[in-house]
Amino acid sequence: MYELEKENLRRFREYIEKFLRPSLINTFMTTYFDTETVERIISTEERSVTEAAQFLLDRMCFLEEVGWFQAFLDTLLASEYTGLHNAIKEWDFSELEGLNEHRKLLERIEPSFITHIKPSELLTHMNDCLNIREHEEIKSVESQRGLIAASEKLVKALLRSDKPNWFKVLKMALDACSFTVALDLLDFNGGGKSAMGCGSDGEADTMQTETMTVSFEFREEAENEDMLMSGNSMTVETLNRCTGEYERSGEHKLRDYQKELKDVAVQGQNTIICAPTGCGKTIVAVAICEHHLKQNPGRAKIVFLATKVDVYEQQYKLFNKHFSSTDPSIRVTGMCGDMNLSLRLLVENNDIVMMTAQILVNALQSGDLPSLELLSLILLDECHNTTGKHPYNNIMTRYLDTKLSSNTHSLPQIVGLTASVGVGSFKDKPEAVNNILQLCANLDTRVIATVTKHRDELRSYVHTPEKDFFEVPQRTCDPFIRIIRNIMSNIEQLAQKAFNIESLSNIQNREYGSQKYEQWIVSVQKSCRTIAMKDADEERRICRELCNYTEHLRKYNDALIINEDARTIDALGYLDGFFEQVRNAGYHETERKLTALYDCQRPQLLHLATEGQQNPKLEELKFILEEEYHNNDQTRTVLFVRTRALADAMKKWIEDTDSLKFLKPGVLIGKGRKSHFTDSGMTLTSKKGVLDSFKSSDQSKILIATSVADEGIDIPQCNLVLMYEYVGNVVKMVQVRGRGRAQGSRCFLISSSKDRIMKEKINMIKEKIVEEAIVELQSHPAELSNKVDVLQREEKARRDRVGASPEKPKTQGSYRLVCGKCKKFACLTDNLRVVQESHHIAVDRSMFERCITVPHKKPRNFCGFNKKEKLLCADCKHDWGLVASYLTIQDLPLLKIESFVVQDCTTDKQFYFRRWRDVTFAIREFDITELTPLTWPLRDRTANTTEA
Repeated sequence: MYELEKENLRRFREYIEKFLRPSLINTFMTTYFDTETVERIISTEERSVTEAAQFLLDRMCFLEEVGWFQAFLDTLLASEYTGLHNAIKEWDFSELEGLNEHRKLLERIEPSFITHIKPSELLTHMNDCLNIREHEEIKSVESQRGLIAASEKLVKALLRSDKPNWFKVLKMALDACSFTVALDLLDFNGGGKSAMGCGSDGEADTMQTETMTVSFEFREEAENEDMLMSGNSMTVETLNRCTGEYERSGEHKLRDYQKELKDVAVQGQNTIICAPTGCGKTIVAVAICEHHLKQNPGRAKIVFLATKVDVYEQQYKLFNKHFSSTDPSIRVTGMCGDMNLSLRLLVENNDIVMMTAQILVNALQSGDLPSLELLSLILLDECHNTTGKHPYNNIMTRYLDTKLSSNTHSLPQIVGLTASVGVGSFKDKPEAVNNILQLCANLDTRVIATVTKHRDELRSYVHTPEKDFFEVPQRTCDPFIRIIRNIMSNIEQLAQKAFNIESLSNIQNREYGSQKYEQWIVSVQKSCRTIAMKDADEERRICRELCNYTEHLRKYNDALIINEDARTIDALGYLDGFFEQVRNAGYHETERKLTALYDCQRPQLLHLATEGQQNPKLEELKFILEEEYHNNDQTRTVLFVRTRALADAMKKWIEDTDSLKFLKPGVLIGKGRKSHFTDSGMTLTSKKGVLDSFKSSDQSKILIATSVADEGIDIPQCNLVLMYEYVGNVVKMVQVRGRGRAQGSRCFLISSSKDRIMKEKINMIKEKIVEEAIVELQSHPAELSNKVDVLQREEKARRDRVGASPEKPKTQGSYRLVCGKCKKFACLTDNLRVVQESHHIAVDRSMFERCITVPHKKPRNFCGFNKKEKLLCADCKHDWGLVASYLTIQDLPLLKIESFVVQDCTTDKQFYFRRWRDVTFAIREFDITELTPLTWPLRDRTANTTEA
């Protein structure tokens, strides 16, 4: 009986074993097998799921009860084994067999893949390919054993998934959660259409192409440093697209100038590699790593450091793509953001680890990485940042303290990469030399590698754009400015009546619409938070009023700055958005008075915004763009602006201008905190989308960018760089100008400030001074080495003196946190706890009686926390922080210290701290056992929750 079914189970058992997990069909087993057999299958599954499935199939072949086979099919369907159910029902496993390529790919990349995902975030997007039990098991593993164990559990579940769409769902989930590195691993290793041999319509591609044998060399196009070039001008990427795979012959060839840049570094010396943006410094870094790995087989441990997450993502992709194609045995991984991983484990189990600098700093401070001596090579991208309090300098200070304190150290080689060493302020060559020497001392290098022998070749690949200046007159008369200034003057008078605000800041000669006025506001706000009066109610009233007055002054000042560089309508829109927020928040008497002051002037402001004089700078910019695109409709432009607010305003202006709207502008801004104009910064995914659009010839033709784009980020080739009131130091000038790559490309500065134009011209002179200073230092290597030694000893002596001074201990006194705006009591510092050395929570349940919560617009997970709501003062709606869950504990207040004033419970003296690390009182470590369901019950959300 059932002989055909049993024969087919034996014939197709290899397919079934790959997918079936016996414990998920427990109801079938308990119905048709005895208890001992079921227990044996379950215990076998704990050791090996495949063996358990094999044993189950063996037992099924002895079943004789009527209906067992249909019961098996029904149980599979009820247990969400839809793919396996259909395959067994029809005895057709072709669809399941089609999943093999994806399974093999995921198995191959698993070691790197699991370090770049957070399972709990992915699970919300993967209901279509994982069942409820698998969801709960993965969540449980993450809470009990950490991210890596949970990631391994997730991968195992996917490898046994019988859902035909599991690979597509996984990629969509990675994209939704912005896990771009993990997504790139899938894409590059064959996760795209080519991995399945499919054409654009999803059907098998019938075109057959012979396997190609190529000899290729490193090449960089524009900022795309991850391109490998063959002798017949076909990139490896192109070859992959055409053939699916290829054979490699011959060794990789660098250009001669790239060999010149790497020569000293491959000899093991600490080196600064200084070469123009776009020449392929990252390719040189890859070659240095390859040589280092060959010279130190089994012992090499390389760390590549980046200054920004964006740059880390870009460089990680390049390194991973290169070594995956040339030598898959070399293990490359990366770490950034709040990945809950041990850096030491990553270093021990990989050859190259890419990361942002702060991660290495944190690992050294926490002891996760005991010493830099565990590494053999550190590469620092944009190494000119190794100054002051930058994380690079923190790392190198530890390096130098070890080197100068012991003769038995085994420190890693240091290689820095930069487009310019023109750091610090200087006015002549001796001062420039001193600054470069200090940078060399900080990086412990006696060598600056530049291109000297192969300059002609370098110039043939790297084009320096022509520089030109457009000085534009300001508006001759602008009533909008006059009205806004008059409002600001009235607000200052109101504030002065409440309190002598002139006594709260030493900043003088402030002018409306300037950065200096912004500094004055910040200074006044900081001082007014700690105003102390005998009458507590009066103190709260004054503090709240001053906060309101200064916040309105800040917004008007921002509007003047926007009006100076963009359209008046954009400045008005900015103010409209602010007052809409004020009204929606349920405003206080002072805010109603200030809103009325704006409302009575708004009709006139609107008339001026729509009918008033146009901004001459925009007219000049419009003329330049129209001319450029008339002469060359394939022009690619990067427009640099100073602020996020201006980037947004410029985008709106281009889209509203009939002759320019075809440019379809994209905006590239940093992640950062919330800006004053836009709601927030950009995620990595959104940045990638903007850059991809800019690369496409039929989409965006202009990219509007802030400083996030001038250092390191991969921007495609463009032939026009516009600096709109955008001037910095020498390093910034070199990097911004370097975005123009094509032959004949140009770089324009558009400004109404003579001083700003003069500063940029001085930067051009300083660039020549830096080049001369480098030549001088290179021509006297012994003198350079001696001076570096002296600087390092002097700095070490200074650090030792500072270190010998006793550190002021944290006080154990009792303090209270009060709202920084209205002085309402929030909680006692005795009820504060610190989690993971950086997150500060309040374990005072009564705090919810003094605050309100609103749903968070962008809930997300970080470091084990799941942020859900914003926490606001119940009286003045001041932002206190977040409400988050942590592990299994719900509704924890996660506080921002800059939102509060700290008050001594004994003396009533007040203090203000911008960062938690600056506080002078002690905070206890969080102990999860002190919170129980009795002491920390679930909160009644209807009591103090409002709509956003």
